[in-house]
Amino acid sequence: MADWNFADVWEVVADGLADTPAAVHGDRRISWSDFERRADGVARTLLGAGARQQDKVALYLYNGPEYLEAMFGAFKAGLVPVNTNYRYRDDDLVYLWDNSDSIAVVFHGTFSPIIERILDRVPRVATWLWVDDGEGDCPSWASPYEEAAGAAGDAIRTVPPWGRHGDDLLMIYTGGTTGTPKGVMWRQDDLFVIANRATPRPFGADRDLEKVRELVTSAVFVTIPAAPLMHGTGCVVVIAALSVGATVVTLTSRSYDPVELLDTVERERVNSIAWVGDPFARPVLRALDAEPGRSDISSLAVLISSGAMWSEAVKEGLLGHKPDMILADHYGSSEALGLGASLSSGGFTAHTATFVLGENAKVISDLGGEVEPGSGQIGRVAVKGRMPLGYYKDEAKTASTFVTIDGERYSIPGDYAMVEADGSLTLLGRGSMCISTGGEKVFPEEVEEVLKLHPAVQDAVAVGVPDERFGEAVTAVVEPVPGNHIDEADVIEHVKRHLAAFKAPKRVLAVAAIERAPNGKVDYRRLRRLANERLGTA
Repeated sequence: MADWNFADVWEVVADGLADTPAAVHGDRRISWSDFERRADGVARTLLGAGARQQDKVALYLYNGPEYLEAMFGAFKAGLVPVNTNYRYRDDDLVYLWDNSDSIAVVFHGTFSPIIERILDRVPRVATWLWVDDGEGDCPSWASPYEEAAGAAGDAIRTVPPWGRHGDDLLMIYTGGTTGTPKGVMWRQDDLFVIANRATPRPFGADRDLEKVRELVTSAVFVTIPAAPLMHGTGCVVVIAALSVGATVVTLTSRSYDPVELLDTVERERVNSIAWVGDPFARPVLRALDAEPGRSDISSLAVLISSGAMWSEAVKEGLLGHKPDMILADHYGSSEALGLGASLSSGGFTAHTATFVLGENAKVISDLGGEVEPGSGQIGRVAVKGRMPLGYYKDEAKTASTFVTIDGERYSIPGDYAMVEADGSLTLLGRGSMCISTGGEKVFPEEVEEVLKLHPAVQDAVAVGVPDERFGEAVTAVVEPVPGNHIDEADVIEHVKRHLAAFKAPKRVLAVAAIERAPNGKVDYRRLRRLANERLGTA
């Protein structure tokens, strides 16, 4: 069996690109040799504090070099990095770090007061590494991250007593808006092979570090993870980029700023951006439209998206500013990579939520059979091949998501879709969010796509609220474009012009902001509660 391990690969990259920037953050530029040395210091510190094979290390950090270094350090030491949503508060953090069995946490200083409140509730955490971000001093119960990063000195590379293996894990916690977060367990070997299929220089399944050594001496690719690194999209794109010797540029703002993103693209001559659909793409398009010619985006070659709807109109708008870009819309999830993809460029723009099925993917009906193209039947998208081992400490959820069909194991995360006559995939949405109205099923994403085409609507979510006549009534929660008023009747009529009448909202509720998470996701449960409160429904 192949035995790819990210630490082994990145050490080879560091040898070949020693003086080339591995990470850029504002005015900070960290060469590959320094990046590797600092990660080694983190590995030594964690091992010196008593970490054992495959212990978990939580990363409670905004985007920045420390996130990359700490992840690299955990890989070096044969430990498991665990992403932590930086919007979590007391109870969420206690649950996550307890559920993941984390023994160490690397955190930005701004989070010190939150951690202080829960110290006695997470007794398993023995090591706290404080990253100085100008927000106060290092607390007495933590150690400065910079001391850890400087612990390697001129010593030889750290390899733990148990060695490094392709079976070593990376854990991605996901699913907080539809239940408690679940830790998706990826073998590094599996994740390396899948993630690198999409890079300009894929290495294949057979471990060959000499091939890595040969390839990383070529021209350097520069990428920005606009999505948070604590989200699956940002994490997977970055580990693939580092594996081919890319320079990873992180934004300094802690809230998404499209102008900062465009200025950084120009300054660093960025070649690719990874983001999460319309929540990231729309603000950039508005900035480009508002000041044509202000931003030099000539270096951009690829825009990569996953995790949220990226609408056709927004893609067309972006290509209007640079037609030769490739817009790669990847359909997948933390537990199922490679479900489908769509590419747009030049004179062709892929339709919203329409993908080419991945080579190992198919659509399975609720009766267990494969959905035939053009049948009009709805089923759940499934993928076989390399996939996670399951959810950490959750056998029931693992059994329901990772299913054996005709002797082959599939990951079926729950998205419903149809297969068109030409074999393309039309994504409908997650079944748990489906609205049942008058005996018909309405998938929120389909309604939201149309709502956001209305000139007065900046963002929108569709939810179901109780209704005596229809069981559930489709209700739109919309965020207006600044300076615009939402005319409820006009918005409803707008949807009816595009979709069947039963899919149109019965009510439209305006809010100041949809308040998406940093990864572009929306909390449907919260907005359903808001709609019920505003409408007086149970």
